[in-house]
Amino acid sequence: MKFNYKKASTRKKALLLSHLDVIRKIAGTLITAFKNGHRLYLIGNGGSAADAQHIAGELIGRFKMNRRPLPAVALTTDTSVITALANDFGYDTCFARQVEALSSPGDIVLALSTSGNSKGILHAVQIAQDRGAITIGFTGEDGGLLKDAVDICLKIPSDNTPRIQECHITVGHVLCSLIEKELFGTVPR
Repeated sequence: MKFNYKKASTRKKALLLSHLDVIRKIAGTLITAFKNGHRLYLIGNGGSAADAQHIAGELIGRFKMNRRPLPAVALTTDTSVITALANDFGYDTCFARQVEALSSPGDIVLALSTSGNSKGILHAVQIAQDRGAITIGFTGEDGGLLKDAVDICLKIPSDNTPRIQECHITVGHVLCSLIEKELFGTVPR
């Protein structure tokens, strides 16, 4: 069986074009937050945790240009904190406790969940909103409960987890590019 690269590329292009308004809204929200000295916190489970770390790494390091680092933190990386919280309070509190400890009004919490129904993600989003943070969700086709829990939701038109995750990271890269261009000037190809 052969993988159809052309079809995959066409699918991603169609996704970007069909979701251009929400992608621009998310980019504008992130750019404004960074301009105002706020932080981005990213959360997700499994492959979405890896995507959260990837996006944070691009913003702290560089996407395409050398520039100052941006304050982005993947709350999926501190195994001592995660295991202590899971042990002492239950896994569904791991992100919520970190969001409660770290976030401030105007910060952004970006939650990645292919189903949109992770209890831990939903709990963290509620805590973020209670603290005055802006919430953004990346999810799959129907959005699950997350679509109504966040301020802005990007719903990928698929129920296939790997395809949803591929689209999440594609949009993450588009956002990094837009952020760099707006905050630091022209992005080299």
